[in-house]
Amino acid sequence: MDLMENSNLENLIRSCIKGDRKCQKAFFKMFYGKMLAVCLRYAKDTEEARDICQDGFIKVFANLENYEFSGSLEGWVRRIIVNTAIDAYRKRKDIFYEFNDNLEYEEDTTDHIEVMEEQMMNKLKVEVVIQLTQKLTPVYRTVLNLYVFENFSHKEIAEELNISVGTSKSNLSKAKRNLKKLFEDYLNGSRQAIAND
Repeated sequence: MDLMENSNLENLIRSCIKGDRKCQKAFFKMFYGKMLAVCLRYAKDTEEARDICQDGFIKVFANLENYEFSGSLEGWVRRIIVNTAIDAYRKRKDIFYEFNDNLEYEEDTTDHIEVMEEQMMNKLKVEVVIQLTQKLTPVYRTVLNLYVFENFSHKEIAEELNISVGTSKSNLSKAKRNLKKLFEDYLNGSRQAIAND
């Protein structure tokens, strides 16, 4: 980002802080698409993702005066959106029974599974991947997203979700296994549909 763009962005942020609705709308449009994509990975459906995203932007605007103009603004916004998604997850008390405190988990020692997953991922459209991920249970979906997309360590996930490190590892392993099965079922269904045409 050059000096002029940086200056324009700083002016936009300062105007948003002052409550300028036009600037807030421009700021919202600047990040909404990317942040909705983040929310879709955590939500059970598009409607819930939109709700999370809207709540997240309310927090963004409430805390915008705390942005220190250092580091990535998009990264700063994303962190608030992810925290909002985690908060939404925590509020759903009906899902806490899904945490598995079994400390056994499968260590991914072979590259074979990851290569297969990557090949399957390359064959699928982004929308399909999001739909399949949304079929995971909320706990598996959240741990998978935090580990894979947000680069949280198992220790950080455990702290965020108030679970043990072993539980985080176990849930990630099961999430990967379940997602792999969903991918395989989807690909097999697609091949079957093509064969029937």
